[in-house]
Amino acid sequence: MMKVQDVMSLNVATINGSATVAEAVRLLRLTQLRALIVEPSTKSDAYGIVTQSDIAIKVVALARDPQTVCVSEIMSKPCIVLDPELSLENVARLFAQTDIWRAPVIKDDLVGIISVTDIINKGDFVAKQKLIFLKAELQKAISNARSICGQYGVYSLEAADAWKIVDQIEAEAIANGAPVPEKSARHQFAEETKVEEFAFS
Repeated sequence: MMKVQDVMSLNVATINGSATVAEAVRLLRLTQLRALIVEPSTKSDAYGIVTQSDIAIKVVALARDPQTVCVSEIMSKPCIVLDPELSLENVARLFAQTDIWRAPVIKDDLVGIISVTDIINKGDFVAKQKLIFLKAELQKAISNARSICGQYGVYSLEAADAWKIVDQIEAEAIANGAPVPEKSARHQFAEETKVEEFAFS
């Protein structure tokens, strides 16, 4: 299971809440980031976050002067802070519940930032679902190959074709993260039936 630390961005910038929005915009442009973490004013204070959307909606759309508006006036605070050990599934749930799409990652100090984009672009949820599918297909293919061996014989062309399909699915499952088995499905069947493993290859 992938965690926050596996996909978070280490490229994170901070700003003081007393800074102007104009200063925030300059920093966003300089770093090419979409959000800045607002530093706590005291040790007991919470982190905040100011995003491009905050600036667009709360300053630009209202024709406010970015030179006079402070970051503290438009930031979200307190913001969600995430532990680097938290699973991506839990992060996605938190984002959905709070309608917040990025958050700082804290381990004593600020260590990174994670966003929905990081989860989508770097997460393994697609591969994980594919692996679940491949494992199910592998069991079907093994069952089918065993059935064909019983029907046509282990040395038949039909059996050879069926076990080739098993080999292909097994290899694809391993390529998608399945652990490498001590013995392949073909090898296990050969041992059980006491036939040469490649007699039906």
